[in-house]
Amino acid sequence: MENNVQQSSQFKLNYKRTLIIGFAFFGICLLWQVYDTWCPTFLTELFKDAIYGDAPVNEKQVQYLVGIMMALDNLAALVLLPLFGHLSDKTHTRLGKRMPYIIGGTLVSAIAFPFIPVFFHYNNMVGTIILMAIVVCTMMMYRNPAVALMPDMTPKPLRSKANGIINIMGYIGGAFATIVGMIFVLSDYLGTTSKHPWLFNNIWAVEGPFLVASTLMVISAVVLCLSINEHKVLEEVKDDLERGEQFAEIEDKVSSSDKLSARNRRMLIFILVAEFFWFMADNGIGTFMGNYTVYHLKAATSSNAVNTLIGGLGSVLGFALGGIIASKIGRKYTVVSGLSLSLFSYIVWLILTFTILKDAAGGGKFPVAIYIIWFFKGLGMSLVHVNSFPMVVELCSHKSIGRFTGYYYASSMAAQTITPIALGSLMLLPSIDFGYLPVYASTCLIISLVTFMFVANVKTRKTKIAKGLEAFDQED
Repeated sequence: MENNVQQSSQFKLNYKRTLIIGFAFFGICLLWQVYDTWCPTFLTELFKDAIYGDAPVNEKQVQYLVGIMMALDNLAALVLLPLFGHLSDKTHTRLGKRMPYIIGGTLVSAIAFPFIPVFFHYNNMVGTIILMAIVVCTMMMYRNPAVALMPDMTPKPLRSKANGIINIMGYIGGAFATIVGMIFVLSDYLGTTSKHPWLFNNIWAVEGPFLVASTLMVISAVVLCLSINEHKVLEEVKDDLERGEQFAEIEDKVSSSDKLSARNRRMLIFILVAEFFWFMADNGIGTFMGNYTVYHLKAATSSNAVNTLIGGLGSVLGFALGGIIASKIGRKYTVVSGLSLSLFSYIVWLILTFTILKDAAGGGKFPVAIYIIWFFKGLGMSLVHVNSFPMVVELCSHKSIGRFTGYYYASSMAAQTITPIALGSLMLLPSIDFGYLPVYASTCLIISLVTFMFVANVKTRKTKIAKGLEAFDQED
C-alpha cells in the first residue's frame, strides 16, 4: 500500500518539452533585451534634439520624457496581457489555445522591430515611437500565451523547477542579445561629437542586433509550433495535472469554477502587491542603467553590457537552484531569501555610491564593485521570479491559467508603467541625479519584502519527484 502511495505521488518533468517552451522564452527575452538596452538612449537623443536643438543640455533634463514614453508602452501591456491571456483561455482551434496568438504576435513583431533603429537613424522621432508601440502591442499577443504553455502542461509540484529551466533559456536569450550588441560596437555609433551622430555613422552598427533578435524570435516560434501539439500533449498529461492539484501550495483547494476563497484571494493580493514593488525597483533600475553608464559615469556602453551579462550569470545560477531550494524551505521563504539578497546588494551599492564611488561620476570608468553587486542582485531576483509565477498560477485550475498569467503580468506591467515616470521625474529635482538609483530601488524592495511576509506559508505533504536517470525515463 505504501509503495502505491509513493508511486501515485511521483512526478517526472518532461525536460525536452520544457526546453522547447523555454526556447520560445529565449526569443522573447532576446527581443526585450535589445529593446530595453537601446530604446531609452534612442529617445534621449531624439528628445534632446527636438526640444533643445543646438543648445547645450544635460541629458538628465529629458529623462522624465524618456520615462513617460517607456511607461506608455507598459501601460498598453497592462491592458493587453490580461486581455490576450483571457482570450487564449477561451480559444479553441485546430492549433490549440495558445498557438494562434504566438504565431500572429511573432509575425508582426518580427517585421516591425528592425524598423525602430531605421527611423532613429534618420532622426524620425514620430516613426520611432510608432514602431516601438507596434512592437510592444504585438509582443503582448505572443508573450502571455507562450508563458502560459508551461503551467498548461506541467503539474503544480514541478512548476518552480520548470519555470527555472524556462527562465534560464530566457536569460540566455538576453545574454545573447547583449553579446550581439557588443559585437556590433554600438558605443561607437553613439560616440561622436556631431549634432546628429546617427546620421553620420554606419546604420548596420545599430541595425544588426534588431535584425538578429527578429530572426531568432521567428525561429524560436517555428520550433515551438512544429514541436508541440497542444491537443496531444494536454491529453497525455491530463492525469498528472489532476494529481498535481493535491499538492498545490495554497490555503484552500481550488474550486472547479475557479472562484477564489477569501484566504486564497488574500494570498493572491499580497503576492501581486509585493510583485508590483519588486518590479518598481528592478525595472526602474533597468530602464535607466544604460543612461547611468553613458551619462553619469561617462563610461562606454559596453561596460553596461558586461554588467548585464554578469547579472545574467547570477540569475542563471538562481534559476537552477530556485526550485531545489523551494523544495526544502518552501516557495515563500525562497522568495523572501531572494528579496533579502537583492535588497542587501542595493544597500551595498547605495553605501559605496556616497563613499568609495563618490568620485566615479564622470570618471569614464565602470566600477568593478557594481559588477559584483549585479551578480548577487541577479541571483536574488531569480530566486524571486522562479517561484512567484508558480505561486500565482497555483491558485487556479487549468481552465484559467491564461487569465492568472495575465494577473501576474498586469502587476509587473503596472509597476513598469509607473516606475520610469516616477524615477525620471525625481531626476528633475536639482539634488537628485543618477547616483540616487540605489536609494530608489532599496526603498521599493523594503516595501515589497514587508508585504510578502504576509503571504501564507503553506506546508503540503512531500511530493516525490523523479531524480537522476529516473527523471529522464519518459515518453516524448
